Amino acid sequence: MARRNNRTTKISKTSKHVVNNGNPECSIRSQNTVETTIMPKETCHCFHRRISVAMQKNKGSKFLIIKLERGISSLFLIFPYKTQRRNMKTTQEICNKTGKIANVESDSQSKKVTKTSSFNQSNDASKSLVYSYHRSFSGFAARLNNDEARKLAEMDEVVSVFPSEKYQLHTTRSWDFMGFFQQVPRTTLESDLIIGMLDTGIWPESKSFSDEGFGPPPSKWKGECKPNLNFTCNNKIIGARFFRSEPLSGADILSPRDTKGHGTHTSSTAGGNFVSGANLFGLAAGTSRGGVPSARIAVYKICWSDGCFSADILAAFDHAIADGVDIISISVGFFFSKNYFNDSIAIGAFHAMKNGILTSNSGGNSGPSLGSITNVSPWSLSVAASTIDRKFVTKVTLGNGESFHVSPGMLYSFMNVLYSAMFELLINYHTTCLLCFPGSLDVDKVRGKIVICDLNSDGEAALISGAVGSIMQVPALPEVAFLFPLPISLINLNAGKNVFQYLRSNSNPEAIIEKSTTIEDLSSPSVVPFSSRGPSIITLDILKPDLAAPGVDILASWSEGTPITGVVGDNRIAPFNIISGTSMSCPHATGAAVYVKSFHPTWSPAAIK
Repeated sequence: MARRNNRTTKISKTSKHVVNNGNPECSIRSQNTVETTIMPKETCHCFHRRISVAMQKNKGSKFLIIKLERGISSLFLIFPYKTQRRNMKTTQEICNKTGKIANVESDSQSKKVTKTSSFNQSNDASKSLVYSYHRSFSGFAARLNNDEARKLAEMDEVVSVFPSEKYQLHTTRSWDFMGFFQQVPRTTLESDLIIGMLDTGIWPESKSFSDEGFGPPPSKWKGECKPNLNFTCNNKIIGARFFRSEPLSGADILSPRDTKGHGTHTSSTAGGNFVSGANLFGLAAGTSRGGVPSARIAVYKICWSDGCFSADILAAFDHAIADGVDIISISVGFFFSKNYFNDSIAIGAFHAMKNGILTSNSGGNSGPSLGSITNVSPWSLSVAASTIDRKFVTKVTLGNGESFHVSPGMLYSFMNVLYSAMFELLINYHTTCLLCFPGSLDVDKVRGKIVICDLNSDGEAALISGAVGSIMQVPALPEVAFLFPLPISLINLNAGKNVFQYLRSNSNPEAIIEKSTTIEDLSSPSVVPFSSRGPSIITLDILKPDLAAPGVDILASWSEGTPITGVVGDNRIAPFNIISGTSMSCPHATGAAVYVKSFHPTWSPAAIK
């Protein structure tokens, strides 16, 4: 779940910046710098806090400075607004060869406003250039120190400055539940439509991305499969790129290959091919497919083990628009909604909209608080998460024969992949042990037993201590199922009283945590509590989210380059996984939008919404 956090700005002592409209010949460098992004205020009407903002072309070059935080330094992206007037200045002229910002014409009377900021020159300043955005909109990412950024922000030509931030990542049954059955009418145009997936990459060997029966990519496609030793495209995955503006960390690899699983899951949900016999250890068995199985997929890897950086997001939008995708799907968001001019997803989606491309966004997982939705730009499709008509349950039976069945407000079950067996129950009355913190359990006492905990955790502590399962007592039960590394069930406080009473009345207490099964959820569809709510706190006139789609317990393809739980000690690999979030609902809306476009190829993004 996303949580709000305070933003901070940090300065790198060795970073640089380049301001040159994509031309490394014109460069500026300084010490004690942070990376900087400047963007133009476009010639259009945009809603911002109930104020309609219009930019006239005869006003000359205008810039929106965007500062994007990355931990130890920040990115500023620079986007000059170009006009047909011969006397308009470009970014090339803002950056002159004396290392100053100068001679920017600010009005229709060609009145020159000169702002200067001294910089040190360097022969290797081109190394400071992070990105050059020139395919779909003009601009670049470079490094500036805070004083230089402040001076730019004070210019009449500058709209705003904001700190650089890191964004976060927010099926067999779900499409049928929506009434979108395999037998729905389809057009041949579906195979010519391209979904641009901005995510953690893709696992190309998944059966969901088989190109059997596919012809060559449509002629409109201008993208590429970025050369990589461990990645190959086909006629289903027709393009793949990766974007990384920061040094690698963790187990990341510079490749479009997915090592997290998230991007493979969302891509197969939106446009995956038919895969019969799909399941997760027997759960959710059936035929897996995306909303538009014949559509092509173009992959733009923007998210890594440490998050999704704004400069990379904008670079992906720049390429995707120029490559010729028909829709962009991005299950990524910030921790809270941001001013449109300060939000890289809103800016990228705006340029996509200008080019006739709809952007489908996840709404966020910070609900149910009002105003918690994060992606709120009027020109994008913001998607909430709802339930479908199935859920996964587990039966727990005590040694005295008493069973706990799943029922509202009593016991919530989680997916367990081990077969049931009777094991000794163990409870530690020491406070620290009862919470089952890592390192708090006595391995000799826990090994081979089901341990009872007073805290909902990922099960890592019980796993590494040798437990065979765990029952966790919590005040409130979550609304979705999670996959754990060992059999685990959660009970509320009322059910917990019965368990503790049994423990105290038996010298050798035992229990069974059975393998999970599937039951029908008669309350569906309903918006799940974790799904972020409106209204949009940026523009109250705009209703957000736009719609809800299945986002709970969704089975879809998974990367075989990462375990299914991500918990230390759990090395299980599977071609499919079941997860929840608005990240899962977003590609459902994406697939539906592509389906509509296959029948109405000339419709605008607004008409498709």
